[in-house]
Amino acid sequence: MNRIALLRRAALALCLAFACIAALAAAPRPRLVVLFVVDGLPQWQVQAYRDQLAPDGLARFLDHGASFEQAYFDDAYTVTGAGHATLLTGAYAHRTGVIGNEWLDRRTGQAVYCTGDASEQYIGHATQALDGTSPRNLKVESLGDVLRRSDPRAHVIAVSGKDRGAILPAGRSGTAYMYMADDGSFASTTYYMRAHPAWVEAFNRARRADRYFHTQWQPLLPAAAYSRSLPDDQPWFGPRGGHLPMALGNAADEKPGAAFYGSLLASPFADALTLDFARAAVAGEHLGADAVPDLLAISLSGHDYVNHTWSAESRLSQDHLLQLDRLLQSFFHDLDRSVGRDRYLAVLTADHGFMPNPEALQARGIAAGRISGHQLRAAVNEALEQEFHAPRLVSGLSASALVLNRAEIAARGLAFDRVAVAARAALLAQPHLLAAYTRAELLAGSRAGAPFFAAMRNSWHPEVSGDVQFVTEPYWMFGAAVATHGSPHEYDTHVPLLWWGPAWVRPGVRPERVAITDLAPTLARLLRIAPPAASEGRPLELAP
Repeated sequence: MNRIALLRRAALALCLAFACIAALAAAPRPRLVVLFVVDGLPQWQVQAYRDQLAPDGLARFLDHGASFEQAYFDDAYTVTGAGHATLLTGAYAHRTGVIGNEWLDRRTGQAVYCTGDASEQYIGHATQALDGTSPRNLKVESLGDVLRRSDPRAHVIAVSGKDRGAILPAGRSGTAYMYMADDGSFASTTYYMRAHPAWVEAFNRARRADRYFHTQWQPLLPAAAYSRSLPDDQPWFGPRGGHLPMALGNAADEKPGAAFYGSLLASPFADALTLDFARAAVAGEHLGADAVPDLLAISLSGHDYVNHTWSAESRLSQDHLLQLDRLLQSFFHDLDRSVGRDRYLAVLTADHGFMPNPEALQARGIAAGRISGHQLRAAVNEALEQEFHAPRLVSGLSASALVLNRAEIAARGLAFDRVAVAARAALLAQPHLLAAYTRAELLAGSRAGAPFFAAMRNSWHPEVSGDVQFVTEPYWMFGAAVATHGSPHEYDTHVPLLWWGPAWVRPGVRPERVAITDLAPTLARLLRIAPPAASEGRPLELAP
């Protein structure tokens, strides 16, 4: 291509960019931004069941909005806490400090929960050790923090079936509400307020969860519609089994109790309750009622519980997604009436994908299986003891990393970096470990271009993380769950990123590869505020 052609192309690109900016400037800011996070929803499921979706649930995004079909998390430890911390900060764990759901404190050896804060309590509920009560472990600001700093009249509300699914999107300046599995209500914490507002108390007095007592989860479609997913009661479901129709809780109970309320989480019913509470928040806080933009983050936790219990390939997971699709359709129609169809922007994504069940993969002739964390630690310790004549040089596993025993290393007069290199070698000598990097390598960036090094560096924070970060081979997992997530492999990192809002979003499929860190700066541009300070993404072009 000659120089004149290159200049013409550059000029055209610049004109298009200015046209997009002008279009955004001409459109009013959305009065309400609604972020839906479907916990544990891989991108492939959205496409696999598209023909079975309702006309105006997920299809509102797919048929009338923008679908980024190649959206990825570019980090290595893809779990709920880390994912939710990324969504509205635009940053991975190497900046947010939220490296997982929980991790080990290297100094004390004690467990740290991502939203744990012993100085705060649930309002009206007992608070246990490691319960999530505040965002103090989040080291960076969120979109909601920027929005409220730009105009304190803005409301930032987050609601979820999980504490971390509400607290991390709410940031430091928003308000988080979470489902209480002991009694089916929703509560906030003393970090945000001393007492609930009247609309929350009214919602909880209605005891909406009780309407599902002795109600069965019924399949939405005829049996033939589920031929593309695995049948119920697979042998690897374990002694609990799993089939539809499904009764929730204990059928012998005469009234609802903690077992019943907890069982709602792995069903469509907790998501229905979460959306009901979000409706109450829209009405109670007058979200979207004036020209000051508000932000509502709704994390729908049920899909993650379902996929952990029965796998994303199961009929239960397929039906759960279809049930959730119908719940979203109803919620959209209510927002259309209460806020106005042309006054709000909706975005849907996930905090991570899901690995297929190892036993199902084995049945298809695919190498897959489980790794014992206890056995892995013991094997590395044995190798280190043979080399250094010192026991227990690995003190634990933390967020996909080995934590070295600093006290023992110092007492023996050993060089820390030498022990770390030996630990890495011992790790890689174990079956089904694909890559591992030491603290020194991650700090220096010295292995750039090595397998998964960039993703692992994005997941690693020097103040919080362990000392030798590692990745398993594809289809190998830790833990006894039917299925899980937490790797940099595509099944865990490839998630939907869907946008809808006629005034701001040009409909169509967007085939380019984008990062989930692009979400926060894109919303910031639409809201005409600065992106969160730690954001590492770029604004996406959405303008109609």
